[in-house]
Parts: sequence; structure tokens; C-alpha cells
Amino acid sequence: MSLITTPFGFSSTTDEVTRGVDLTGRRAVVTGASSGLGAETARALSAAGAEVTLAVRDVASGERVAKDISASTGRHEVHVEHLDLSEPASVTAFTAAWRGPLNILVNNAGVMACPERYTGQGWEWQFATNHLGHFALTTGLHRALAAAGNARVVTVSSSGHQRSPIVWDDVNFAFRPYDPWLAYGQSKTANVLFAVEATRRWAADNITVNACMPGAIHTNLQRHTSGRGSGLVPDHLIKTVEQGAATSVLLAASPLLDGVGGRYFVDCNESDVVDRRTGTLHGVARYAVDPDNAERLWTLSRELLAQAR
Repeated sequence: MSLITTPFGFSSTTDEVTRGVDLTGRRAVVTGASSGLGAETARALSAAGAEVTLAVRDVASGERVAKDISASTGRHEVHVEHLDLSEPASVTAFTAAWRGPLNILVNNAGVMACPERYTGQGWEWQFATNHLGHFALTTGLHRALAAAGNARVVTVSSSGHQRSPIVWDDVNFAFRPYDPWLAYGQSKTANVLFAVEATRRWAADNITVNACMPGAIHTNLQRHTSGRGSGLVPDHLIKTVEQGAATSVLLAASPLLDGVGGRYFVDCNESDVVDRRTGTLHGVARYAVDPDNAERLWTLSRELLAQAR
């Protein structure tokens, strides 16, 4: 299977990857759209003509972003709905309230390298927020995505997935000493595996799911790391928000990705599979695209969410 390549790359912006793209009549949901990459993703999709819903934990911030989007794009089909991915009841409320088809879902929200914390269900916070919440959201919206006929789902992962595979016997750090970066890595591996399995399971519904690494961007995501993420990325590899959101927007909107799913993209192009940690922002670990791992994670995720009911 050959790698998917596009004319775009590291420096491409959201406006460049959507040039000539018309999303009129399409509906999109972007999680974590109250700031940073999510806000820019929502803006770009709206500017291309989509009706966009900002699914956010902080509704007041989301409403400010929605107002800014409308002012900058001249479009007013921008909505704000509450969504807390760490709370299963909040996800259920969001999916139950959704009406009609959904063409685009961008699973953008997340937390990075946060201090040790657990949900009321006992789930490690990063795994719960970055993966389980988005798993519940996307599966809960499956019928709406299928109704769209050719829906796309984008899940924002990270090169940080190379820090850890899924540790099947201790997903929630019940036995291992908690490490914020290992927990983050495990959750980002889960994002990629979800794209692999969802694409396989939903092929008959013409739903494609891809994962991506946006790059290194200084946003609120780094609030637990002094604002600089891992601190290992040299300055010349730091992107602007418009560059960072470009890969997500490309996957969500570009006709270049019609029918493409179950893959991992960096800098607007599919990344190659690697068998050892690269020390770069490129490469997807083989364990993160392994179909057996993907199916196992799907089963585990359903079991965990079932226990929360």
C-alpha cells in the first residue's frame, strides 16, 4: 500500500489546503474548539462553507470564538454546545441531542502530560479524555455520520504516541508508577488505533477515519509543560496555529483524501511506519497501526464504557 502524498507540507496553512474547496451544505463538529488548533480548524471549515458546531467544555470561551469566526468569515452558521469528554454523561447528552447527518467530525480536544488524575470511573485522565471520550462521541454519532453518505472523522494524535504502546494489563496505571508522558503516549497511540479500526468497521457506511500529528505548536495544550510541550523541538520546527491545523483541515475537507482512511498523517502527508522511536516528529509506530491491536482496543473501550453506565 503506497503512502498518500499531497502538494502540501510543513509550512502549508489552513487557507492554502482549503483553497477551492466548497463545503456548503456540510455539517461539522470540532471538539476543543474554544482555543488553539480547534478554533482555527473550526474557522477554516466555516470559511469553506460548512455549518460548524464547536463542542467545548468552556461554553463562554466557545461563544467568543464563534463570534470571532462569524466576524472574520461573514458566516453565521457557527454553533456552540457543551461537551466534557472526561464525563460519559456529557458525551451521551451531546450525542443524544444531535439531529440530522454529520459530514465531518474533528476529534481535536485533548490534554497533554497532566499531573496524575483519575475520573470518577477510575480511568486515567489522559486516556479518558484523549481516547475514551472521543471513542464514545464518535460511536455515539455513528448513525449521523453514516447518514451523511461519505463522512470523514479526523482524530488528532501526536508523535508522542511513540513514547508508549497500549499497556493492556495496566491502562490506568494501577500498578505502574504514573508518568505523565507515558500516559500521554498511550492515549495518542489509542487515537491512531481508533482510526484503523473505525475505518475497517464502518467501510460499508462510507465513513473514513484518519489520525494526524499536527506538529509542534505553542497552544493551551502545553499548559502543564510550561507552555513548550516536551521542550525537545527546535525553534525552526515550531509551527503557527494556521500551519498546525492544516493537516486536520486537509483530512477533513480536501477532495485529495476522498476514500482514504485508517492512516496517520504528518505535515499534510501520510507518514511511514517505523519499528523504533525516531526522535523526530515523523513516523508512526507499527504497534499503533496494527489491526489486531486496533480491534483489541475497540473491545476494551466498549467494555470500559459499558461499566460506566
